[in-house]
Amino acid sequence: MNEARALTPPGSFTAGIEGPACDGKGNVYAVNYARSGTIGRVTPQGEGSIFVELPTGSIGNGIRFNRAGDMFIADFTGHNILKVDMETREVSVHAHEPRMNQPNDIAIARNGVIYASDPNWDDHTGNMWRIDPDGTVKLLEAGMGTTNGIEVGPEDDVLYVNETVQRKIWAYDLTAAGEVSNKRLLTQFPDHLLDGMRCDMAGNLYVTRFGKGVIAVISPEGELLREIGLKGTDCTNLTFGGPDGKTCYVTVSDIGNIQKFTVEHPGRCWGMWKQA
Repeated sequence: MNEARALTPPGSFTAGIEGPACDGKGNVYAVNYARSGTIGRVTPQGEGSIFVELPTGSIGNGIRFNRAGDMFIADFTGHNILKVDMETREVSVHAHEPRMNQPNDIAIARNGVIYASDPNWDDHTGNMWRIDPDGTVKLLEAGMGTTNGIEVGPEDDVLYVNETVQRKIWAYDLTAAGEVSNKRLLTQFPDHLLDGMRCDMAGNLYVTRFGKGVIAVISPEGELLREIGLKGTDCTNLTFGGPDGKTCYVTVSDIGNIQKFTVEHPGRCWGMWKQA
């Protein structure tokens, strides 16, 4: 397991860097490249450029790809889930829900169903939503803590969501129809904050510890397996890519860059590409 090293130079992204997600060719996408309201594309060699400009007033947060290769973005200022055509770079509104506080992070199942966290930072509460492939939005749970990182397990049978301020990670049983049940506390941390998280194909959760500058690796049973150190303290989210799916890319806001390290098991998001 390697310590993190830089993929992009410090300051190449703003302090609002989030996302990230890899396409089938290994490029990494993250929000707010060079300036707010953009999506940046970074090659596996670390060469960055603006991929798209979001509509006026929209600012992205979490990014995901479905198995068909379409990009989806949580637009927290517009209460939208945006969709990007990767060929034309056209940005459209996949779903709009004015009841959302601000869609923050998103997870996506193999069948294209999207799950969105929705924190209210002012009162430390949050919601969780489901967005079906036709754009229909359903509230799955309200009155939670500050919901942030969200992920589907490698078999699409479990949904994880964390609460930033409360420092808790919850697990739910997940059906193919997108219904959740059997909510249980997977683990809780005594300090710092939680942000984005992703699963590997073995079912382990990789969780950004915002303020601590580490990625915590949690087993499916909730055991802390190890921590991976980063340069900087404010890690916001992560994804997996590389030729074998074993490169983990992390967005770090106080450095304004993407960092990377290698892992033992391929990431679930990479595994979805290979199984498409």
